[in-house]
Amino acid sequence: MPTPFKALAELGEKLESTTKRLMKIDLAAGFLNSLEPEEVEPAVSMVLGRPFPRWDQRTLEVSWATLSEIFRRITAVEWETFGEAFSKTGDVGEAAKIVFGNSKVRRQTALFEKSLTIMEVRRSFERVVETSGSGSRERKERLIVTLLSQASSLEVKYLVKIFIGEMRTGFHEGLMEQAVSKAFEIPLEIVQRASMISGDIGVVAYVAKAEGKEGLAGIGFKVFSPVSLMLAQMAEDVGQALKEHQGKTAFEYKYDGARVQIHKFDDEVKIFSRRLTDVTDSLPEIFETARKNVVAKEAILEGEVVAVDKQGCPIPFQHLMRRFRRVHGIADAAERIPLKLYLFDILYLDGRNLISMPYVERREILSANNGEITLTSQLVTGNVEEAERFLKQAIDAGHEGLMAKKLDGPYTPGIRGKRWFKIKPVLQPLDLVIVAAEWGYGRRHEWLSDYYLAARDLETGEFQTVGKTFKGLTDGEIIEMTKRLKELTVKSEPRRVIVVPNIVVEVAYNEIQKSPTYECQMALRFARITRIRDDKTAEEADNIQRIREIYESQFEKKGKYRPD
Repeated sequence: MPTPFKALAELGEKLESTTKRLMKIDLAAGFLNSLEPEEVEPAVSMVLGRPFPRWDQRTLEVSWATLSEIFRRITAVEWETFGEAFSKTGDVGEAAKIVFGNSKVRRQTALFEKSLTIMEVRRSFERVVETSGSGSRERKERLIVTLLSQASSLEVKYLVKIFIGEMRTGFHEGLMEQAVSKAFEIPLEIVQRASMISGDIGVVAYVAKAEGKEGLAGIGFKVFSPVSLMLAQMAEDVGQALKEHQGKTAFEYKYDGARVQIHKFDDEVKIFSRRLTDVTDSLPEIFETARKNVVAKEAILEGEVVAVDKQGCPIPFQHLMRRFRRVHGIADAAERIPLKLYLFDILYLDGRNLISMPYVERREILSANNGEITLTSQLVTGNVEEAERFLKQAIDAGHEGLMAKKLDGPYTPGIRGKRWFKIKPVLQPLDLVIVAAEWGYGRRHEWLSDYYLAARDLETGEFQTVGKTFKGLTDGEIIEMTKRLKELTVKSEPRRVIVVPNIVVEVAYNEIQKSPTYECQMALRFARITRIRDDKTAEEADNIQRIREIYESQFEKKGKYRPD
């Protein structure tokens, strides 16, 4: 029997109402057990705030501005009413639920509701994506109106959350892996391995339901299906990295570029961004470089794309992001902003899964298959002085710092561990999310130029503000940011707008200090934006727990002020 979408929404309410990890896992496991096999992947994706599986390149391409206009049309309420509901809840979905439930139009149509199912919602998302050509915007809007009009106020809450990709239940992929393990009685390590390789826990959950442990054991890499990236922790200096890696490690230049994953099969090449989005068409010279130089029939490689000037010297990150966002005038952009590719890892080669191999062996295989593509500059050493000289060389060459990679470390997709470290010679910047902005003064009075910066609380899923800044962006970037924030606005106040947490920025600061100004009781001192991280999602931004760790670590070298 088809599972109602209402059951998924009710699960969301239960997950949102508890901070107990084991209870969340039990609730999700019970829900997964109740589903038909074909419902499992769509349900898992939606519970995690995605309309489609992670590997799927389709996007709904429905802005908050469009969605809010549709919402106003359906409910026939003044937008101030929504703003008031948002002020009380701080959650876009919950505000939608309140307004939709109280709407006169809603009450009139409630008697004629047809129960939505999980599969009907997935098919509705697919129809929205498939709509193209002349008049497609109007047709998309009609499809969304139809979907929301069929939903109860509780279902609307979670449909809105999926549309904007902001679930905020505190239930993340790691907990979903545990729920899948419990639901289908499969050891967690098998689920985690399958999830790492496939890059999507929804697909893993479906195979677990349909084929059990044996099916998961057969999951392998598939060229053109992007793999979750291995992530690095921060290290204070080269000495810390050497200590963690038992006295010897592979140091590599950390370029001020964008990470890419390159998939090749025969002469076909696809390039995926850090967000696992297909950016092949925007990077034609990288496509050609990989096609000509990687001689293997099948391969999955990782590298860094750097924007350079005519002399080959690196130029600032924001110029590179213009290339990644480009969909028109690509040839002209390639002429103005040349790109250079550096390779640093290989995950798959002609049918062989390489991720379990030690890093040093993967590097050897990479060096035999890179053709004329430059590999990242590397120094393998256990000597602190040598490593510090290498770090200075990287900085002098215009790069960010170093990576340190454990010589015998495997590649662990989606995992942030101590096998890889990032080392920069200044306070480590934070990747934060803009949750609100204020209109400027003087010549900036028409621009949203003072930004509220927030990090996600891993326990609750909520974003907590840790600072505010008007520093760092150029006038051109502020104008573009104003346009983007207007489209994400949830509530307008006389001097401020509240926005959907979507835009990630890299933020430098002098110190994290205790502050009663914000709910988290911490604030960044002298915060300034150093770049816009369009290569990262809000989910990938830094979290409150990490910021609290940095705050506490500051007192390892100086005393903590405690008023008597």
